[in-house]
Amino acid sequence: MSTGQVAAVDLGATSGRVVVGTVGTDSSGRDVLDLDVVARFPNEPLRLWNGSRAALHTDVPALFGHVRKGLADAARTADLVSIGIDSWAVDYGLLRGGRLLGLPHHYRDERSERGVELVESVVSRAELFDRNGLQFLPFNTVYQLAVDRADGMLELADRALLVPDLVAYWLTGREVTERTNASTTGVFGTDGVLDTDLLARLGIAPSLFAGVVDPGTALGPVLPGFLGAPTTAMVTAVGSHDTASAVAAVPMNPDNAVYISCGTWGLVGAETSGPVLNTRVREAGFTNEAGVDGRNRLLHNVMGLWLLSETVREWSRVDGAPVDLSDLLAAAAQCPAPAHVFDADDPVFLPRGDMPQRIRAWYSERGLAEPSSRIEMVRAIVESLAAAFAEAVRDAASLAGISLQQVHVVGGGAQNSLLCGILADRLGINVLAGPVEATALGNVLVQARTHGLISGDLDRLRRIVWATFPPERHEPAARRLSRQRAHTDRARTA
Repeated sequence: MSTGQVAAVDLGATSGRVVVGTVGTDSSGRDVLDLDVVARFPNEPLRLWNGSRAALHTDVPALFGHVRKGLADAARTADLVSIGIDSWAVDYGLLRGGRLLGLPHHYRDERSERGVELVESVVSRAELFDRNGLQFLPFNTVYQLAVDRADGMLELADRALLVPDLVAYWLTGREVTERTNASTTGVFGTDGVLDTDLLARLGIAPSLFAGVVDPGTALGPVLPGFLGAPTTAMVTAVGSHDTASAVAAVPMNPDNAVYISCGTWGLVGAETSGPVLNTRVREAGFTNEAGVDGRNRLLHNVMGLWLLSETVREWSRVDGAPVDLSDLLAAAAQCPAPAHVFDADDPVFLPRGDMPQRIRAWYSERGLAEPSSRIEMVRAIVESLAAAFAEAVRDAASLAGISLQQVHVVGGGAQNSLLCGILADRLGINVLAGPVEATALGNVLVQARTHGLISGDLDRLRRIVWATFPPERHEPAARRLSRQRAHTDRARTA
């Protein structure tokens, strides 16, 4: 038996965790892939007054404290070979002389609207897509940087590090820009090279960015004493954009499948050999982002489970006690579908706040019947998400030129049987749900391959995932009924 252990630090926009992965082969030569969550912690944005308004920030020092404690706990019980870090995209910290200048702004902060105006006064949205291949999202890094430049913050900074690169820097002392996350910023070209011409037009110094590294690059050992527990673990770059890690662990055939990485956001896409750049892609709101092993992620951002989590958060605030979403989903499964779905991608749903009221207002403004109870509201959200996902799935398959046979749902959304079932019905094809822990699995597998615990290409890694975490199949209702009728007919004639 030959196995080893690595730690995945997986940071989401609302929570984080440290996961220990055991990877290798057993005494019979069979693949071993096991996960153990050793720490979970919150990541609650902060509202801080900045002299003119209350701005939304990420408390990265507190987040790093949780990471250190989680890794220390892991190091006390596991002989870690490596540590890998992934997080949400686009947000960054500004540093000078290695010191953080302030808390990074959160991508849901309202300042991004000003950033769009600043950037589009210099370069059109269409030209920006031609340069970086990205879907327009008002919070992309390029827009945030434009605001920081206008506010004089970039004059004070000599480095910008994306969130996972910032955590890696604090662990190792090495400054890098990992490629998959860099591809989401809007300041790197579709070739993965820093777009110095665009930066010059925006008045941003190219030296602000550290050199680019690929997933699988060993960054260096953890600085002595940083974890409070002895470790010889090497920090290793993974697909540091959490979606890149998740897609690496989707047990799919890219030639006939579309994936949905469903968490706070729902990332709906196809995997291609390179960027797909044409007017159809831009007008459909699709983006090209770097994946593991040089793959391209052609995907569209859908609002995702944020709609549900923010709704439940508001109800819990009103009730003064936690609201159980699982009970509401079970009841919603017995509730009739709404006559109309709402537009899950409407920007009105992007900020934090009273989500149920905004959804009711969306219906009211269009003269449509509003959900009249919490159960109806949950059903409306799930139906609307499924409708948005189904549309994006069809678009992804068409734009990538693949013959769609099945859809893979990974992440937290894989546990939502109601959502997966409705999606299967809308598409008329099977939906394969799982693994839930796709992001941690992709993170772990890239580390394990880098350090010789496993070998093989991305297809090989996905076969390991399929064998150890087989997905749950959701058939369209029409297909189930047809199969049941055929079974009944055979029984009658037997």
